[in-house]
Amino acid sequence: MTRRLYLETYGCQMNVADSELMLGRLKGAGYRLVDRADEADVILLNTCAIREHAEQRVYGRLGELSRHKLRRPGVVLGVAGCMAQHLRGKLLERVPQVDLVVGPDGYRNLPELIEAACEEPTLAVRLSRVETYEDLIPARADGVRAWVSIMRGCDKFCSFCIVPFVRGRERSLPIGEVIRQVEHAAAEGFREVVFLGQTVNAYRDGDVDFAELLERADRVEGIARIRFTSPHPSDMTDRAIEAIASCRKVPPQVHLPLQSGSDAVLERMRRTYTMEEYEVLVEKLRRAVPGIALSTDLIVGFPGETEEDFSATLRAVERIGYESAFIFKYSPRPGARSAEWPETVPDREKTRRITILIDRQKAISLRKNQADVGSTVEVLAEGPTKRSDMEWFGKSMHFKTVVFPHREERVGDLVSVRVAAATPHALLGEGVRSAAFAALEDVHA
Repeated sequence: MTRRLYLETYGCQMNVADSELMLGRLKGAGYRLVDRADEADVILLNTCAIREHAEQRVYGRLGELSRHKLRRPGVVLGVAGCMAQHLRGKLLERVPQVDLVVGPDGYRNLPELIEAACEEPTLAVRLSRVETYEDLIPARADGVRAWVSIMRGCDKFCSFCIVPFVRGRERSLPIGEVIRQVEHAAAEGFREVVFLGQTVNAYRDGDVDFAELLERADRVEGIARIRFTSPHPSDMTDRAIEAIASCRKVPPQVHLPLQSGSDAVLERMRRTYTMEEYEVLVEKLRRAVPGIALSTDLIVGFPGETEEDFSATLRAVERIGYESAFIFKYSPRPGARSAEWPETVPDREKTRRITILIDRQKAISLRKNQADVGSTVEVLAEGPTKRSDMEWFGKSMHFKTVVFPHREERVGDLVSVRVAAATPHALLGEGVRSAAFAALEDVHA
């Protein structure tokens, strides 16, 4: 009998890619995906543990889903991913209705683990030094973008991060398998490939480094764009910069996490670079790729962050001029080194600082986007906005959301759009109704 599977995903693109991997494995074992938890025989949550908010959100969702176990005791309720690896047996204790806890290296055995969980609570959280899932085919969702995990784990051990403890140490997918996945994505009709890794530019398979991987992928027919996230500044070699500049399918855009503009904070974070070294790297990228768009990650309120440290971050953001930034308030994660340190920045002060930083970045983003008004940008069409079927959206080469009037475009088409207006979050093509200005937060970005 075909079993019905309901799968929810929380967290980053790595988790999205892992969900596609799990779905591919389970479909191969005869499972069928359903849209509603109350229709499923197996309910799986693929989780994130990087921030406390995500963890609490999953606990709340598990409480909601537990009612399906009460109504239908035969349903298997499982938790996968980073939170499963991080909390392990505590999940079974806190939510007794959970039958299965499986970490990021246990997906190969999911069908067998689910069978075991039908009989008794099952825990599978052993990390592997070799698992890359190279022979498993993900079941990718429809769209224009295919996620390809080219490496797993992390060796950096930043003091605020638990990724090495929940995803293990770095190991790279063999280059032949990476190219096979790119070719497979092209054959399935995907127009853009995104290479994923916690430190994606640390990729290495024998003599093949990240630069050569980009060069080989650039030769695959059918793919229009090749992106990657997230690189670590310390692993961005001159060869990689040359490849970004020379590969015609690699857009002029890089997400380059900074975290803080203060050398003192960067040192406590164990980020392995200084502000001077980071800005030298930015200059190299801009010299090799004129007009390159940069985005970043920033944390405010890290233990020991002074007002001067925060001011240094504000100055760095102004100097570098990012197109966009993901900005977070620091929250200690048990298991990370910084969780052992006393918090020195009260939550109210964190809120003040993050508000200032967000407002500053919005002003920079608006200024950057307004500079595009009057130009024509190439957009990879992704489909209608939530507001109207007659207004579509997509991403420009610089990974900016662009809203444009729909005519005869199809999903996956490359469309030339003349920019008529801009907000901090998006570019608006000629002919977009003025009401769309108020609706940009609803765009499927």
